[in-house]
Amino acid sequence: MGETLGRLEATINDRLAAGEAEASYVASLAAKGRAKIAQKVGEEAVETVIAALDSDDRDVIGEASDLVFHLSILLAERGLGWDAIAAELDRRDGTSGHTEKASRQN
Repeated sequence: MGETLGRLEATINDRLAAGEAEASYVASLAAKGRAKIAQKVGEEAVETVIAALDSDDRDVIGEASDLVFHLSILLAERGLGWDAIAAELDRRDGTSGHTEKASRQN
């Protein structure tokens, strides 16, 4: 999975750097601004939830892939990468989810 996410991240970064909105969905979405990218992440999250409740596994996989793709665009637009997400997950490893959530409520 790491290799796949790394390849996706590199492609997205290349398309953002090129900024060719007419030739690239990534660049065209980024040209609309962070709010539009965030909106797409939200839409894909909702579609993933709906698929999880009403569809077969193939639909869930498709929607989850769309969600990861759009989340990758949002991270890249902010100058973040999957390495930052991995580091945070590593930091949380071994900590109860209840404990970790409680620590964020302060």
